[in-house]
Amino acid sequence: MYKKVSKSGKEIVSFVNSYILELNEIEKRSPKISPAVSKWNHPLGQFVKINFDAAYDGRLCPSAVGIMARNSEGNIFLSCSKIYQRVASAFTTKAFACRKVTRIGIDVQWPKIIIEGDSLSIIKKCKVKSPNKLMVGAYIHDIQQLLLKSRNCRFEYIPRIANTLAHILATETLKNKKELYLVGSVPEYAEKQT
Repeated sequence: MYKKVSKSGKEIVSFVNSYILELNEIEKRSPKISPAVSKWNHPLGQFVKINFDAAYDGRLCPSAVGIMARNSEGNIFLSCSKIYQRVASAFTTKAFACRKVTRIGIDVQWPKIIIEGDSLSIIKKCKVKSPNKLMVGAYIHDIQQLLLKSRNCRFEYIPRIANTLAHILATETLKNKKELYLVGSVPEYAEKQT
C-alpha cells in the first residue's frame, strides 16, 4: 500500500519548510473576518433601523414574528408581533418576517430604512435583484416589489446575539399566543433588553 521511501534529513527539512511557506501564503490570502457584532448599534443620521426575527414550532407549525423599530438615538418607534398558522418551515417564517418588516417600513413612510435580521440567507436574497427559485421565492419577490416604493431602504445581517429584542418578541408571542402592536414602547417582558 505504501512505498518504503527513505529521505535524507535535507529533503525532510526542505519539505517541511516549503509546507510552512505554503501555509503562510494561504493565511495571507484568506479573507479576514471582522469581529462579530455582539450588541445592537444605533443607525446613523436619519435612518430608522427595523429589526426582525421569527420563532417556529415544528410540531404544530405555528410561527411568530417579532419586529422592533428604533431611530439613531435608540428611541423605540414601534414594537410588534404577528402569529402565522400552518407555516411550512422556520425558513419560511423568516421570509414572512422580512416581508412584514418591509411593508411596515414602506407603509409608515420612513424616508431612510435599514432592515436587520439574523437570517443571513434571507438578507442575501433580498439584496439580490434576480429571480429566486427557493420555496421562499414568492416572498422575496413581494419584498422586492415593495422596495420599488422606497428610495432608501437596505438590508443588513445581524447576529442573533445582537438581535435579542426582536427574538424575544417572536419567542414570547409564540409561547403566549398573543400578538402586539405598541407605538413608542416594548412589552414589559422585553424592557430589560432596551
